[in-house]
Amino acid sequence: MAITQSSTVLDVVLDAGRTFFNQKRTQIQTALAKRKVYNATHGELSALSDRDLQDLGILRGDINRLAREAAYGC
Repeated sequence: MAITQSSTVLDVVLDAGRTFFNQKRTQIQTALAKRKVYNATHGELSALSDRDLQDLGILRGDINRLAREAAYGC
């Protein structure tokens, strides 16, 4: 007995929709994870005193850039 599988147009459309949805969900999860790293880095550096930042060789004005580099690699 042979088993055949037929795909209707509806099946193809539903598969494409599921693929699109899963790709978008993955992109959103990745973006949220990067944002979490940015917020954590920014928060930790912002909480340091000016003296602590000076000891690390970081200017307070560089905190945004450093957090962005840590999260997004730019």
